[in-house]
Amino acid sequence: MKSICVYCGSSTGNKASYTEAARALAKAMTDDNIALVYGGGNIGLMGIIADEVMRLGGEVTGIIPKALLDREVGHHGVTRLHIVKDMHERKALMADLSDGFVAMPGGIGTLEELFEAFTWLQLGLHAKPIGLLNVEGFFDGLISFLDHTVREGFLKPQQAALLMHEADCAILLERFKHFVPPLKEQALDQSSAQTLLP
Repeated sequence: MKSICVYCGSSTGNKASYTEAARALAKAMTDDNIALVYGGGNIGLMGIIADEVMRLGGEVTGIIPKALLDREVGHHGVTRLHIVKDMHERKALMADLSDGFVAMPGGIGTLEELFEAFTWLQLGLHAKPIGLLNVEGFFDGLISFLDHTVREGFLKPQQAALLMHEADCAILLERFKHFVPPLKEQALDQSSAQTLLP
């Protein structure tokens, strides 16, 4: 595990614990020599985790669309900053450069990125671990909703289980190291096709 993509908010949210968690994740990653790949901004939780990884001597790759460069204030103090043409190119490059994905508290952009990476894993388009850093229960409602989709027959339990969730970043990263992806044939077998495809 050489690099992890972190999805998180371009704001800091209403709790100091979100900022503390971003710094804790930065330390856990740098302690394990894991580089950060993220959305390229220098504001909100994005800026906090990037600054902390850099402060601790780690490596940071930011990827930001040209249209968001001013709005999210592109971070020119990171190891490298890729300016891309659109969100599709951003997400594809983030995925290509990462060995895993962590979602921290954030808004609809964070959720959109999370679910795209989660869908790709279910479909066997990548074999990288993905997890929620569930700071103070931030993702409890989402986890409950995914359980609901299982009960209603739209998601299989083994598919839902692919999305890890932990409150402690060190435990989450340790689980990443032991992640065993499903075989592509299992992901796309005939019986699960209806629940995998949109």
